[in-house]
Amino acid sequence: MEKLIIIGSGPAGLTAAIYSGRANLSPLVIEGLSSGGQLMTTTEVENFPGFKDPVLGPDLIDNMRAQAQRFGTRFETGDIIEVDFRKKPFTLKTENKIYQAHSVIIATGATPRKLNIESETRLWGHGVSSCATCDGAFFRGKEITVIGGGDSALEEAVFLTRFASKVTLVHRRDQLRASKIMQAKAFSNNKIHFLWDSIIEEILSNEKKLVRGLRVKNLKTNEVFDYPCEGVFIAIGHIPNTNLFEGQIDMDRGYIIVNNPTTQTNIEGIFAAGDAVDHIYRQAITASAMGCKAAIDVERYLSEQNI
Repeated sequence: MEKLIIIGSGPAGLTAAIYSGRANLSPLVIEGLSSGGQLMTTTEVENFPGFKDPVLGPDLIDNMRAQAQRFGTRFETGDIIEVDFRKKPFTLKTENKIYQAHSVIIATGATPRKLNIESETRLWGHGVSSCATCDGAFFRGKEITVIGGGDSALEEAVFLTRFASKVTLVHRRDQLRASKIMQAKAFSNNKIHFLWDSIIEEILSNEKKLVRGLRVKNLKTNEVFDYPCEGVFIAIGHIPNTNLFEGQIDMDRGYIIVNNPTTQTNIEGIFAAGDAVDHIYRQAITASAMGCKAAIDVERYLSEQNI
């Protein structure tokens, strides 16, 4: 029987582990087979407080993990395949074990939707990204592209004009899906250009294994051509990693609903933090902040329950 089980080992889960460990809750973190969250595929992180020089995403996760272990956090590797939150204590199952807990923090994160082409995977973190706020500053004075046609894509494109000399939005249709106000902002920005009716067949790289351009196909003419750029931002949405909790936790489009300003879900004793909740900011620091809140919420909850 565990006082607290944390599902997930990204910034939200590890910060929750640090805070709950310091509160002597002896948390158990069940990290997925792919541990560490999206930071594990990030190269240099410049905007996480406390580092005057850029830190590699995996190194930042390793530091958080070591800090959590220093305060008594235990880690077990495995994917949760089933949960039962309908009765207490809560039950969680992996392929090999069954766990029970008085409280749970869900910090399973979200996964960026991808183009599903080989070159995207190969060049991820080497000119290909899904977060303009995280990586935009690396592309000062460069020509970059954004893939997508919704609000997120246009928000990324407008933001990136602060750094890039030119931003090209590539969209598979001849009309945007974004809101009218976002379209107006994009169309009025002379740094933003458009490739309509187009899809990406390949992301091209140079001898340094960095992005040098795109192989683009026009869906109306079937013309295939190379388009030069030095950065590619994929902005076709995120998928919250929450399928496991469907039918037990209240959600909105897959994102877990919490009782703001707390991290309490609709089930007493179940809390949630990070990108599984947040579809607006999606930053390592905001995920960590929610992990902190979740740990404090759990500590208060267990105290009220005399556990």
